[in-house]
Amino acid sequence: MTDFLPFTRPSIDEETIADVANVLRSGWITSGPKVQALEAGLSAYFGGRPVRVVNSATGAMEIALRLMKIGAGDEVITTPMTWVATTNIIINAGAMPVLVDVDPRTRNIDLDKVEAAITPRTKAILPVDLAGLPVDRDRLYEIARKHNLRVLEDAAQSQGATWGGRRVGSFGDLCSISFHPNKNMTTTEGGALVLNNEEEAREFVKWRLQGVTRFPDGTMDCDLPGGKYNLTDVSAAVGLGQLKRLDEFNARRAELARRYFQLIDPELGLELPPQSDDSNWHMFQPLLPLKRMSISRAEFIDRMKEEGVGVGIHYPALHLFTLYRERGYKEGMYPHAEHIGATTVSLPLFPAMKDEDVDRVCAALSKVLKPVLKS
Repeated sequence: MTDFLPFTRPSIDEETIADVANVLRSGWITSGPKVQALEAGLSAYFGGRPVRVVNSATGAMEIALRLMKIGAGDEVITTPMTWVATTNIIINAGAMPVLVDVDPRTRNIDLDKVEAAITPRTKAILPVDLAGLPVDRDRLYEIARKHNLRVLEDAAQSQGATWGGRRVGSFGDLCSISFHPNKNMTTTEGGALVLNNEEEAREFVKWRLQGVTRFPDGTMDCDLPGGKYNLTDVSAAVGLGQLKRLDEFNARRAELARRYFQLIDPELGLELPPQSDDSNWHMFQPLLPLKRMSISRAEFIDRMKEEGVGVGIHYPALHLFTLYRERGYKEGMYPHAEHIGATTVSLPLFPAMKDEDVDRVCAALSKVLKPVLKS
């Protein structure tokens, strides 16, 4: 029987596993030299900008909002087509997420609609690089400069993606990235924030661990109500091994994506994601032609599973969740996001996949979809 093919799987090599074992044997397993080494490696990767790591990208964004002094009464413009962490952090800061519909082609926030959403209470824009395809950074920062707004880039999915030949995170304002196990590189769990300068980095470090500053004479002080966001050396050891291979991983993802574009049968009516050399191909997400199908998306996923292929959903339009309906959001407000959220599926895409795995997925798509398509 053919092995089940999940929609994602991390690639952890033996050298990394051995390094984790060495950290465990060392007796120093919390934040220490491996965390410092990972931060230095990430800083080099992002062109020398300061980078600080934490135990999740959510935590990185929570601290970022504090650095930006966003709180009660403020508004932050973002997208309904993202994981709920993007907007939950805004609510937890006491601010209001203001949603703008997505561009139906890129599936990212429609920057042409952002200016209409800006009010005197708007303090920042929080764009999301969905599936690893970068938001137009030129247009984004043109809007931000014009209206004197901060930007927090939710680049959780776009490690190694580029814009204008430059890596996402190597320029711009604050940039959050994720090291969750399904991302292009992982620390098992974790995240990081790319910062503008060392002063911001020092404040970030205080927010990261209880607001405490330690002095050379052994004394300490606490001058802000920080939390517990630090990454362990065990996790950082995984991250160091992954960072070495990130460009290799992304190159393989791009090869697999190209194969999907070549092999998916156009007669299936799938709406494929835009082809882009800027994307890191974090996910490959076609939209199902549900109006032509005699089965539901859930039934499609079940039938693909029967063929040994795992399929995910990333993401439902978040304004339709109860938390956001209670804040006045309603069905019909963001039609493009709602259409994408109702029809999207994530096909298998990870570096260890073989070409034959893509062939197998495409064959399963045809087997499942062709009999259920209405003429």
